[in-house]
Amino acid sequence: MDAQPTAAPVPPPGCPAHSVGGRVPLHGPEFAADPQAYYTYLRHFGPTAPVELAPGVEATLVTDYATALQLLQDSGSFRKDARRWRDLAEGRISPDSPVVPVLAYRPNCMFSDGAEHLRLRQAVTDSMARVDSRRLSRSTEQVSNFLISQFGTRGSADLLGDYAKQLPLFVFNELFGCPADIGDRVQFGITGMFDGVNAEKAVEVLFGAVGELVALKRARPGDDVTSWMMQHQAQLTDEEMVHQLALLLVAGNEPLRNLIGNTLHRLLTHDAYAHKGGLIDEAIDDTLWENPPMQNLAPHYPAHDMEFAGQKLSAGELVLVSFAAANTGPALREARQAGSNRAHLAWSAGPHACPSKEPARQITVTAIENLLNQLPDVELAVPEDSLVWRPGPFNRGLATLPARFTPAETFRGPVPEARPEAPKRPEAAAATGAKRERGGKWSQFLNWLTK
Repeated sequence: MDAQPTAAPVPPPGCPAHSVGGRVPLHGPEFAADPQAYYTYLRHFGPTAPVELAPGVEATLVTDYATALQLLQDSGSFRKDARRWRDLAEGRISPDSPVVPVLAYRPNCMFSDGAEHLRLRQAVTDSMARVDSRRLSRSTEQVSNFLISQFGTRGSADLLGDYAKQLPLFVFNELFGCPADIGDRVQFGITGMFDGVNAEKAVEVLFGAVGELVALKRARPGDDVTSWMMQHQAQLTDEEMVHQLALLLVAGNEPLRNLIGNTLHRLLTHDAYAHKGGLIDEAIDDTLWENPPMQNLAPHYPAHDMEFAGQKLSAGELVLVSFAAANTGPALREARQAGSNRAHLAWSAGPHACPSKEPARQITVTAIENLLNQLPDVELAVPEDSLVWRPGPFNRGLATLPARFTPAETFRGPVPEARPEAPKRPEAAAATGAKRERGGKWSQFLNWLTK
């Protein structure tokens, strides 16, 4: 990209992009500590800016709201199929780069275009639309009660590790109809992927567990998202089912974890919410505007050499959208002041916009409301400036959120109706017998519900 700044801004502290036109790194602790300083600097390049996502991984970042909308809605000029990513295809990026697992192609609706995208996405959106909101609230509250029961009597907790990180996985396990042992391995796989602990093995475990779930639901469908996707007129193959489910589990978990955590952080560090009605909804909206859970993503690739927003782009060049920069730019600030409180781009836009934003918001509201009802005096246990944000170009989330509160007696909501569990294939049972005997967190939750 031919990038020329419109002024001579000073790069933020710790930023090595001190030469005119130098690529700005969106990785490392300096960026994680104050990304808005970087976005302010990047705006001096114009609507797009040259960035580095990881050592040796170059990209163009869209920081302007109108320009981002133009890209997200132009599926003719910009494609999603990551096999078009020229730098990766031509070997200039190592396959073991830390950003490749997020950006590399997989046969799911996120990385598809045209008719194939419509077919795969319709199966996802139609199936998610069948989720009953009352069931979702009940499930979220039960998971919340279980997690609080694990730390409520201590008087202290890490609201990230003990709560926000785990709650989405439990809720998705229930929605997708995961039996105990499969749910345990789904949790192990996703946690390992995002924590970077033996990530290759974690991916293997996750896809193995989802593959077993697909086989079980083929044999015995249930009242769950997995079964509804199988019954959809798109007629997904087993391989397509595995990849769509893995996408929903992975792509749904990380943003939701960060949205719950970032909103709790806002509530615990901004006294103003205590004096407002509807404080949770207000805090969620403010978080989506100013501290969105996914700050830079929506990878696209120009279908051909082109000029875009005054810059030259080459076919197959990686272009990302900065939701965080677009949300906090001058144009959106005016829209927000005019009362359009949900015009932000935190859920993306266009044909690849988040298909589950309403369920995600409902889960977040229920999770936070239940936590504050049970622990009404919860407060931050450390100075706010000591909190550490996780590094990386894509996510925006805290590493920990230590809190303290008056120890509470554990509380458990009503026991749900029992769901019959699909029979396990003998070879699957043998392979996972040891894990089932030990029992992971999902197994413990299911046992807790029936006590």
